[in-house]
Amino acid sequence: MLPVLLVSVDNTVLAFALPEISQVLRPTGNQLMWIVDLYALMLAGLLIAMGSLGDRIGRRRLLLIGSVGFGLASALAAFSASAEMLIFSRALLGFFGATLMPSTLSLIRNIFINDRDRRLAIATWAAMFSGGAVLGPVVGGYLLEHFWWGSVFLINVPLILVFIPAALWVIPESSDPNPGRFDPISIVLSLTAMVPLVFAIKHGASHGLDDTVLAALALGVGSGWAFVRRQRTSTSPLLDLSLFKNPVFSGALVANALSLMGLAGFLYFGAQLLQLVLGLSPLESALVLVPGLFATMIAGFAAVRLVEKVPVRVLVPMSFLLSSVGYAMAAFTGHPTVVSVAVAFTVLGIGIGLAETITNDLILSSVPPQKAGAASAISETAYEIGAVLGTAVLGSVLTATFRQNLTIPAVAKFGENENAFETLGSTMAFADDFTAPVQGLLRDSATAAFDLGVQYTAGAAIVVAATAAFVSWRTLRHAHADLSQ
Repeated sequence: MLPVLLVSVDNTVLAFALPEISQVLRPTGNQLMWIVDLYALMLAGLLIAMGSLGDRIGRRRLLLIGSVGFGLASALAAFSASAEMLIFSRALLGFFGATLMPSTLSLIRNIFINDRDRRLAIATWAAMFSGGAVLGPVVGGYLLEHFWWGSVFLINVPLILVFIPAALWVIPESSDPNPGRFDPISIVLSLTAMVPLVFAIKHGASHGLDDTVLAALALGVGSGWAFVRRQRTSTSPLLDLSLFKNPVFSGALVANALSLMGLAGFLYFGAQLLQLVLGLSPLESALVLVPGLFATMIAGFAAVRLVEKVPVRVLVPMSFLLSSVGYAMAAFTGHPTVVSVAVAFTVLGIGIGLAETITNDLILSSVPPQKAGAASAISETAYEIGAVLGTAVLGSVLTATFRQNLTIPAVAKFGENENAFETLGSTMAFADDFTAPVQGLLRDSATAAFDLGVQYTAGAAIVVAATAAFVSWRTLRHAHADLSQ
């Protein structure tokens, strides 16, 4: 679980260090975007390739190699002397992070043969993954109050130094006994398919449908088509497309991605709501979400028992309906407060904790053990895509609603800077340049527009949750049969 925690924390820990990084390294706006995005792009692009590589050379071996590389890349990032050096370090972190995640799940699939043991291990895996996402801001906030910005990367090193000898001692090796030949062309195609597609989603969310988005989509779709065609004709494909013929596997995969989409969307507007509207510090905002983190973990472990008494086809849709209740509580119960956000995230977390444990178990148990690496990689790719879509799609709904409903006093327009009224944060900062009553009018209008944006975003998230519930109900009708095989 240590590598899972490391990768998950690194997904979110950087956010609060960006102001200090901007002051010290002085990156351009484009460089700052790459510092943030490159880690996730590399993860999404390489997970399938690394999952297949682990099946071939051994999952424990790949896990150990990735851990050493992740530790070295973390140290390099911590002591980066320029923006270019930090961008390179983030690319290395994404590369080695992609070796860690599929190895952990595929090892679980092969170590734990008993159904309940496997579900308990997967619940622990999911708890570490979701816990790390919330723990990242807490740890980052604490470190930045006491140390320099590089400390958010350097925390990985001591954990890896503990992990490597422990892994050599207790983790057994496993691999596919008949993996077939390795296909570097398929690796390149998977990378040039996933990275441009994920980049197009992220870039399009902030810049609209411009030439860059269209070019990235064209490259991604073209490479994806070539990748699928090569897998269908290859005698030893990098990705076994026959896995998708199993409706339980495919349905659980879609539900998995939609679950992460809802979580990422909540974190996107929740962080702004807590800090910019309710006035909390970054560390205080992260602590508000801690009860939801524990609720997610507890729900994941509870799923291990519940799945033995409640049909999967019922339990998974119910978890998504519960998530939609959390969104409704955040947006439609009057003006949000710290308590209402904490309670809403707790309810959302219960639904996500149930869904993540069950869907990951369904994905792994519906494939042969020797294909666990590929199945794990596909599952985690769905994680990354779901998280990106949550920020891009739901974030776009929030931003568009905010812009359309923001009322700007006429006097403020004369001093307008470029992009001054694009987001809640920039609007609040611009309002500080004025005195009352202009400042008050602009702040009140921004808060009202953001509240409406949260309601629209919550409505979109509820549609996503309902879609996930419907997909689960339709595709998981034979889930019990698959789990018993």
